Amino acid sequence: MKIGSKSWDSLIIEGANEFGIHLDHEKVKSFSLYAHELIRWNSKINLTSITDPFEIAVKHFIDSIIPSLYIPPDASIIDIGSGGGFPGLPLSILLPSISSTLIDTSRKKVSFLKHIARMLKIRNISIYQTRAEDISKKEQFAGSFDVIISRALFPLKKLMSIALPLVSKNGEIIAMKGKEANEDNELQSVHEQLSSWKNENLERNYTFSIKRYRLREIDAERSIFLFKF
Repeated sequence: MKIGSKSWDSLIIEGANEFGIHLDHEKVKSFSLYAHELIRWNSKINLTSITDPFEIAVKHFIDSIIPSLYIPPDASIIDIGSGGGFPGLPLSILLPSISSTLIDTSRKKVSFLKHIARMLKIRNISIYQTRAEDISKKEQFAGSFDVIISRALFPLKKLMSIALPLVSKNGEIIAMKGKEANEDNELQSVHEQLSSWKNENLERNYTFSIKRYRLREIDAERSIFLFKF
């Protein structure tokens, strides 16, 4: 794919390099195949409103791999509400040592995710059609994920309600957000929620930080809300 005078591959490589993330030829090839399939399937089912190759590269792929800077090697992660696979599938491509679980309520989207995982031969990945609220109540998943991640799907307080039963000891919750107008109010509510949770789980302290970054290609600000336990 060509985007102006620059190839799509170059855009992905240079965008990742800005954050100190190196993409080798095989990973770039996987992202390119993924993008082609996303566009092809999207003509039949609604996977994403973002269909321009330039925006797919920046808003979906580059944005999705930035949390890799905060994910430990060999981590078990769950992407809550994966949709067209973001950020879980790009992270699985970039970090083949992690074990990934992707969930979404849409049968058609889950079919697409399984198709991509098979096509790209992604190992250590599980994909389920289920509600996030349901999986957080299942005993088999209690405390079993090192990283719970979600991209702008839920209000932060609701995400915490879903994620807290799933996070392992010394695990982390990553909420990917845009530029938040009501950030202070949302965070105050979440810290109160976490204080109550801590009282019920006396051994579980947490730290919180915000990692801000800018997607230069589209001049957009983003934030990662990072909770470590």
